[in-house]
Amino acid sequence: MITGSKIKSLDFYRKIPRDLTEATLSGAGLSIVAALSMIFLFGMELNNYLTVSTTTNVVVDRSQDGDHLRIDFNISFLALSCEFASVDVSDVLGMNRLNITKTVRKFPISPDMKLAGPEFHPGPIPGLSNHGEQENESDDELGEGAVNMNAKNFDKYAHEYTILVVNFFAPWCAWSNRLKPSWEKASKIMRERYHPELDKRILLGKVDCTQEPDLCRRHHIQGYPSIRIFRKGNDVRESHGHHEHESYYGDRDSDSLVTAMEALVTTIPSETHLALEDKSGTANATKRPAPKTGACRIEGFVRVKKVPGNLIISAHSGSHSFDATTMNMSHVISLFTFGKRLSWKMLKEVNRLTPYLTVGTDRLTGKPYITDHENVTIDHYLQVVKTELLSSKGGGSEGFFEQYDYTAHSSMMQTADVPVAKFHFELSPMQVVVTENSKSFSHFITNVCAIIGGVFTFGWDINVHRGVPGVGKIKVLQVLLIPCSIIQCKC
Repeated sequence: MITGSKIKSLDFYRKIPRDLTEATLSGAGLSIVAALSMIFLFGMELNNYLTVSTTTNVVVDRSQDGDHLRIDFNISFLALSCEFASVDVSDVLGMNRLNITKTVRKFPISPDMKLAGPEFHPGPIPGLSNHGEQENESDDELGEGAVNMNAKNFDKYAHEYTILVVNFFAPWCAWSNRLKPSWEKASKIMRERYHPELDKRILLGKVDCTQEPDLCRRHHIQGYPSIRIFRKGNDVRESHGHHEHESYYGDRDSDSLVTAMEALVTTIPSETHLALEDKSGTANATKRPAPKTGACRIEGFVRVKKVPGNLIISAHSGSHSFDATTMNMSHVISLFTFGKRLSWKMLKEVNRLTPYLTVGTDRLTGKPYITDHENVTIDHYLQVVKTELLSSKGGGSEGFFEQYDYTAHSSMMQTADVPVAKFHFELSPMQVVVTENSKSFSHFITNVCAIIGGVFTFGWDINVHRGVPGVGKIKVLQVLLIPCSIIQCKC
């Protein structure tokens, strides 16, 4: 039969009679030392548990064939008009996309890179079926229909006529030479229908930009020929010299030009000389707002295949010519990154792990590339490395992140062609995999219990044997060595 005395014999923690215990000053000191040791070792263990540790491996890129990479950018060009600014993408596999507009936005900016107006909406430029016509008459037989304008008389004509349509041209430009006979013929017809001295509703003029560079620069002319429509009362110069006018992009044969000019005049009564807006729908497809400034901020994103390629920003048009000696591609990069944007939860997790990783920065972001010389192409050579981050928190897509770092080398080179800003990118065939090492909470609790139990046991053992000569000193030395032995084991 099991009795209480037999059960008591199994007691591991036998009670010491109170009259056999005695509080001493040395025991109190030993208790304080033991308590401080417990606190110190517990703090070290807690810090080790909370510290993020990672393992880094370099493996072959695991991207699949056909995967695309997103490139986000925000670049301010100080001497490139939004009217002709074009974003093009190409790669070594033969893909070539010109003038991307779906995911790209353009904003006119002032010289100090502040917004100078709303977003520039060019709209689709109609395909020109007629770029001009070859007249049978010689220049002498044709006569001069368009008025020659310069910096001295331009403002006078702009304030005198309700609508002023000006052809900004360059004699060396093939497109300008093809337009010349059509423009002179259309101007002559409009002068006969609307006498410039009696009916001041419309006047057609021309400006030679090789003779009047300052006037053309004032109106942000960068492509030739550029046909501008100025409306009296609407072409008000605002701050920073901004202008309100339109560009004509219709066919350039004389019949099409006359039809477009007639559409402009028919909405204006003959007794008034004010044209604040165009309410006709006839020529709207051939007109669009002209840029307010000669600088442009281009922002947005493109998707490219994960192969070597180019992102090129330049002045481009299928029906205009550009003077390379006057083009300046100076720009300031506010943003240039690779990879898709992360949600706020992902960003929070990345920020938690980033301080413990060796992560590169976006090398181009925030850097200016300014040149005082025209006709200079600016090249950026980028080498991109993919990093996969596996977090111990969350599973599936919530614990998986992709990040792209890159190195950048830039150069400026004089060129005989129209200058561009080129971003040549190449992806490394290797990728970095960073895995967060998970830590067991049970292991942390076990270590904490071992620290408390070990220190308490050694302290109690010393206190019991301190009355034995020589033994007490040995036990004190053992207690002092406890933290050192635990630290050594962890290291």
